[in-house]
Amino acid sequence: MQNRAIPAPRTKSAQLTREAAEAIAIDVLTFIAAEPARLERFIALSGLTGDGLRAAAAEPGFFAGVLDHLAADEALLLAFSANAGQDPAMIAKARDCLSPPTETQ
Repeated sequence: MQNRAIPAPRTKSAQLTREAAEAIAIDVLTFIAAEPARLERFIALSGLTGDGLRAAAAEPGFFAGVLDHLAADEALLLAFSANAGQDPAMIAKARDCLSPPTETQ
């Protein structure tokens, strides 16, 4: 009898809802804000002021920008993922969910 690898069962990849993607972005923002150096860097790179951060959070695209910021820094991405118990690939999925569809001409 030959030894054959038994294939892993296939699971449907769950569709990420906008609400779930926003919840991930909020978790990311909370993680960033928990350490002053991370928050200062985020504010500096985003061009926001500390006071403008709350107002910006209500703007379309803000949460996608938070996820972009995280994804652009691999060390930060891995630190967040380890802290949150979140698969780093989920950040890209959440980002895609929050991105407006691109128009083709």
